[in-house]
Amino acid sequence: MSDQTLSFTDAKNASVGSPVTPTKPPLKQGGQGRFAGLADRWLPRLVLSPTIILSLVFVYGFIALTAWLSLTDSRMLPNYEFAGFHQYTDLFGLDRWWTSAANLGIFGGLFIFFCLAIGLFMAILLDQRIRAEGALRAIYLYPMALSFIVTGAAWKWILNPGLGLEKMMHDWGFAHFTFDWLVNSDFSIYTIVIAGVWQSSGFVMALFLAGLRGVDDSVIKAAQVDGASLPTIYLRIIIPALRPVFFSVLLVLAHIAIKSFDLVMALTAGGPGTSSDVPAIFMYQYSFTRGQLGLGAASAMMMLATVLAVLVPLMYLETKGARNGR
Repeated sequence: MSDQTLSFTDAKNASVGSPVTPTKPPLKQGGQGRFAGLADRWLPRLVLSPTIILSLVFVYGFIALTAWLSLTDSRMLPNYEFAGFHQYTDLFGLDRWWTSAANLGIFGGLFIFFCLAIGLFMAILLDQRIRAEGALRAIYLYPMALSFIVTGAAWKWILNPGLGLEKMMHDWGFAHFTFDWLVNSDFSIYTIVIAGVWQSSGFVMALFLAGLRGVDDSVIKAAQVDGASLPTIYLRIIIPALRPVFFSVLLVLAHIAIKSFDLVMALTAGGPGTSSDVPAIFMYQYSFTRGQLGLGAASAMMMLATVLAVLVPLMYLETKGARNGR
């Protein structure tokens, strides 16, 4: 039978509704399949390799360099000859270092606590589907759009006894009102807490609000059917379900607190005296102002140890909780 006869028969069968076996596409050649497999396997690695290389060099490489400098006698310029651990013993013998460490404990503890409390409270309020929620969310988040330099400068004007809040209260007739924390060595560290909480609470609120919106509504409705009140639902059901959010928030806030430099410099510059000094200020001044690079590197490594002391237990608890949840 000729090809024309076969074509006529196929067309006739198709016209009367009989099925026609579709023609299979030609198989890919072996070389093309192997090339596609290699591309799928190596292309992601090639795309990610520049980021990995830059991270290894400019993050972990400089961490390693700082660790080595802390074991040398480096002063104005790096000195790469090993000199032992005397920079750490000198560091621990300085009263200023312990003052800055104590200030970090005060600032970090209060900063994290109030940011968590205020951020969670604002998130719960916004979770009630109130009117103008979008506008309020934007207002709460606005301080996070500012840099810490701007925040520190603004609060320095507000808390200045001769320009800000105290002067305004005096102009309103409250002559005995005083608020001199900015120039009082006993309270200057708390002004940094005020400015830091003002800037970061909105960011914490956004994280908690996203977590609240992710809670299953059926669980809440079931609790309401059982007669549970709204505070009980939040305390017993919703807030415990936000454990991953708490983990993320604690990591972010601890990182902000430990590395705080620009906020402190703009607001108090570590003063009066060293009353609001923090390890980041200590490290900068000893490394680049006083010409003691080795001692500054040792203080930087202690800051890294503080970050790890916070990070490792939190990651362990989160990993253990995830395994138990399975």
